[in-house]
Amino acid sequence: MMLKQSLIALSLLTAFSSAHGADIEQMRKQLTEHMPGTHIGAITKSPYAGLYEVIANGINVFYTDENADIAIIGKMINLKTGKDLVQARNHELMHVDFASLPLDKAIVKVKGNGSRKLAVFSDPDCPFCHELEPELDKVTDVTMYIFLYPLAELHPDSERKANLVWCADNQVKAWDDLMLHGKEPAATKKTCEAPLKAIKAFAQKAWITGTPALVFSDGQIVAGSVDSAQIENYLEEKAKAVPPAKAKSATVETIKKQI
Repeated sequence: MMLKQSLIALSLLTAFSSAHGADIEQMRKQLTEHMPGTHIGAITKSPYAGLYEVIANGINVFYTDENADIAIIGKMINLKTGKDLVQARNHELMHVDFASLPLDKAIVKVKGNGSRKLAVFSDPDCPFCHELEPELDKVTDVTMYIFLYPLAELHPDSERKANLVWCADNQVKAWDDLMLHGKEPAATKKTCEAPLKAIKAFAQKAWITGTPALVFSDGQIVAGSVDSAQIENYLEEKAKAVPPAKAKSATVETIKKQI
């Protein structure tokens, strides 16, 4: 009798689990239809108002109802603490294992004693990357790994410039001349090609989809142009501080593209 009851209970649990799984998959299907081109990741029940948390494109969070008819995008404030729950969750997701970075494909720039580590994904023609460079120039005692990440769909000439920098006799000087002084590196006759495909493949796997993007030694990713004080804070606190606001906030029209 006890065995029979256990089997019945197990059957009910399995049926419930299957039904729950089917609901989640139906939500995923619905969201994918509504948001083509967006990668829908984990969908989990949140503790808030019966909503479900959805992870989109690896690092972004939004909320939906059980029928996936709506998308709540933007801030969700805990009125007791004042904490932005969406920002905090995005902050948790924006990590990559620093040890997994293809450091052999980076331009290595050592400043001061080079004791601290920082990776920078940058596009030679990205205006926000040009805003970031003078701020990075103020930071010392750091080893910077500069990954050439031209976004050719936005900046058609950026791959050519990235190759010129990579193939220069002095890569660091060529990068600084271009980004800080607007001086393009001279062309070289030697056979050389920057590892742009490999860097792009890694960046996409890590959901680094825009530039500039900073990766700190604990793996925290910070997107956008930030000032030197904020960079110093991250280097010292190892990304335990609240992430700095992005220099350029998205408009409502671009949110769907971002997630």
